Amino acid sequence: MLINSFLLILGFVILIKGADWMVNGASALAKKYNVSDLVIGLTIVAFGTSAPELVVNIVASSQNLNDIVLGNVLGSNIANLFLVLGITGIVYPLVVQSSTTWREIPLSLLAVVFLFLLSNNFFMGGAPLISRADGLVLLLMFGLFMYYVYRLSKSDEAPKEEIVSNVSGFKMYAFIVLGLAGLVFGGRLVVNNAVEIATFLGLSEKIIGFTVVAIGTSLPELATSVVAAIKKNTNIAVGNIIGSNIFNIFLVIAVSAVVRPVAFNTVFNTDLYLLAGGTLFLFIAMFTGGKKKLDRWEALILLLVYLGYTGWLVAGEF
Repeated sequence: MLINSFLLILGFVILIKGADWMVNGASALAKKYNVSDLVIGLTIVAFGTSAPELVVNIVASSQNLNDIVLGNVLGSNIANLFLVLGITGIVYPLVVQSSTTWREIPLSLLAVVFLFLLSNNFFMGGAPLISRADGLVLLLMFGLFMYYVYRLSKSDEAPKEEIVSNVSGFKMYAFIVLGLAGLVFGGRLVVNNAVEIATFLGLSEKIIGFTVVAIGTSLPELATSVVAAIKKNTNIAVGNIIGSNIFNIFLVIAVSAVVRPVAFNTVFNTDLYLLAGGTLFLFIAMFTGGKKKLDRWEALILLLVYLGYTGWLVAGEF
């Protein structure tokens, strides 16, 4: 048990460091080509901070650990929305661009609705399942999202930061490669030891996936967004979270289902309702208080909801 706990923590450390290296390398590469902060937040940073979820889910899916696959992504998205944005918005009120209010936030809500319909077999009927075909459909949606971001990068008129780093081309690619290696190794440590601990404590896979694994894989988003907020770079802070949540559904769940179809436990519908409600709240928050801004009191509501919901889930285990 002690060894598993140590290896779990070590896995998270390697995951976070791997994500950090990958984001640093990829962001430096993006800055070199003068890409805006919002686009970087929606793509490079979002992918880098979603990479732990992707690696953890590929490992979990290959081992047929369906509840960890779903608990990790839904728990991570809920943690991103309620915990990360809650803490970040308390640190510094988050002002966003118009496109974030009218496009990216509604798109993240659409992703939740789309996942709900596919996972509950709303179109085909039968047992709840995210099939390989569903995974391919989600990958198609991911491709459309990337095309949208490409178009956004061409039309985005937001001010772009000047390059402040003299990182060499070799270091950029070295960071990316080492980051990916850290993500793969750390992901294996997290999944394998989380399952061992769950078995020892008699906890369900869902709770382990929703709490320990999800919060652990959300640490890169938390670190990235808080640092961005402290630097008053709110486009990266918010773009990172919205982009990461879209990546998690359209890419991470998709790849997991392609690796192995994911049997959907309908108990996760409650998490989908919460995620949809939280995203809708974030959209409404853009029009209350400061316009296109998540105020501190709204961020506090998000954080309190997260703490209450997580406490309710854990209490239900005992």
